[in-house]
Amino acid sequence: MISKVKKAQILSLLNSGRRVDGRTLDQYRNIKVETNLIGRADGSARVSIGDTLVLAGIKYEIGPPFPDTPDLGVLTVNAEFLPLASPTFESGPPDENAIELARVIDRSLRKAEAVDLSKLCLVPGKSVWIAWIDIYVLNHDGNLIDASALATSAALLSSRIPQADVEEERVKVNYEDKVPPPLSKMPVTVTIAKIGDTLVVDPVLDEEEAADAKLSLSVVEGKLCAAQKSGEGVFEVEELQKAASMALSKGEELYSYLKTLAGGT
Repeated sequence: MISKVKKAQILSLLNSGRRVDGRTLDQYRNIKVETNLIGRADGSARVSIGDTLVLAGIKYEIGPPFPDTPDLGVLTVNAEFLPLASPTFESGPPDENAIELARVIDRSLRKAEAVDLSKLCLVPGKSVWIAWIDIYVLNHDGNLIDASALATSAALLSSRIPQADVEEERVKVNYEDKVPPPLSKMPVTVTIAKIGDTLVVDPVLDEEEAADAKLSLSVVEGKLCAAQKSGEGVFEVEELQKAASMALSKGEELYSYLKTLAGGT
């Protein structure tokens, strides 16, 4: 936990419109996006936001659909906090923080309708493509959600799915011939922390620990599509409106990192 002295320093700086690392209140740290780093994955991306580093990998496999959606493919998101990323991360099964991160990314993709799951169906009720999305936190210095969302969207955009032909409900897969997956609207996420009475974009770890609350807003094509609030503090109506405006503005900035990718938005 952050010390009282450090928190008081952060609050003092914010009251004068400054942050611990010299950024403005609505400024992201340096962002870098790299794709196709994992040879055996069908798509991958590594994203750094400042010193926060996240890797996302995509793997497409054929399997059965869910019983209640027999004509839709399957999208599964998992997140793992590697012990090397932070002294607070421990080895073993995913904890509640990793589960929450995976759910936020999953919800963002579904609300944005990023993947056309109907086109991942091969034989209704029997065979569909399953898109496995694995997120690995490699270094934690705050704002894991935005880095993970950007890495996931970049990995999907750079991914390729094996060509599959169906003859009399028999699926034949050509793993050497790959095509772009059926993607549509790719989301990004903008996280805003409330520290005292100040809202800041892209909080570093010290700012997260000093924050009363955080709000992660998913943006797609200039619209908000999902939200996740954490922390015990509250956002007043005016603060929510300001946060939404900040998210829409900064979302366009994040989109610029996706537009250069093959099949990008």
